[in-house]
Amino acid sequence: MAELTDSGVLLRMAYRAMQNAGIDADAVLAELGLDASILDVPDLRTPHDGQEWFWQALEKVSDDPHVGLHLGKHMPVYKGQVLEYLFLSSPNFGEGLDRALSYQRLLSDAARAELFDEGDRVFLRQPFWGRRLAHLNECVMMGLIKFFRFVTDDAFEPLEIHFGHANQGELEEYQRAFGCPVKFDMPSVGVYFDAELLTLPSAHHEPELLRLHEQLASEQVARLEKQDLVAQVNRLIAELLESGHANLEEVAERLGIKARQLRTRLADAGTNFNQLVADYRCKLAKRLLAGTDESIDEIVYLTGFSEPSTFYRAFKRWVGMTPIEYRRMKAEEDAAEARRLAVSAGRAADPGPG
Repeated sequence: MAELTDSGVLLRMAYRAMQNAGIDADAVLAELGLDASILDVPDLRTPHDGQEWFWQALEKVSDDPHVGLHLGKHMPVYKGQVLEYLFLSSPNFGEGLDRALSYQRLLSDAARAELFDEGDRVFLRQPFWGRRLAHLNECVMMGLIKFFRFVTDDAFEPLEIHFGHANQGELEEYQRAFGCPVKFDMPSVGVYFDAELLTLPSAHHEPELLRLHEQLASEQVARLEKQDLVAQVNRLIAELLESGHANLEEVAERLGIKARQLRTRLADAGTNFNQLVADYRCKLAKRLLAGTDESIDEIVYLTGFSEPSTFYRAFKRWVGMTPIEYRRMKAEEDAAEARRLAVSAGRAADPGPG
């Protein structure tokens, strides 16, 4: 199974929300070993598993045990994305919601929202994102309601909010924030709203634009599926290299497809099996050379080469220097960085006369 990822737009929105709330957003990223430049990466996807670490870092920096709820109040409205366009160009809110649910993985692979009709009201349910992700659930719920109000010209109002985690704060604060009853320790996360909203016409409905937006959404999902395949192949390459040699036929068998089909699908994703193996070996070799004291002979084995000479030639082709030269260069860079930090620490400890 491919690693679950979230759209980078979620991180960008959270970054803006932190700035709006007066939280040191760069300090939060630094806690995670990230720099704000990551926000400029085109088509950014972040590991969904990283959500837990992100919210822990945010709680630490903000010193706010209810930072999810409070950050949600500062979240910008979700705009400029294909899911927004699907809502606006659909005939009514209900059809826009159905289309958005069909393409929700554009926002997150972990999104599994479903709509349940209960007569005069409907329930939009998202199975657990985990009780440990209470901050995420609260913040996303606040952002979702803001977005629904935006695409309905403020007609959307929640009737009841459900959370799977226990309430750790003041119930009155939650009910003021959401403007409706809020229940905790529920079987799922979700929001009830009036069923009549499903037939609310969109003032921006345009059939031709709707077709274009659906085509764009389909193309984006197809691109994610190609990335999924490449990620699965990379993971299998890593597993197979540990036990010897990674080859196309073995990887295809593990995936349950024919080797010819795998070759075609990788070509459609803009790569090939040999390139993926080479890229993985290069990254692994650089990591081992720079971050460990493993001998060159052991690195030759770990990267799946049969002879040191073959490894040396390949590494020189990849990096432009020999493995020994690369290890020496990284060691010198690390030593220079350590000296720089020591000097900075010394200046901080001795501010001088004054």
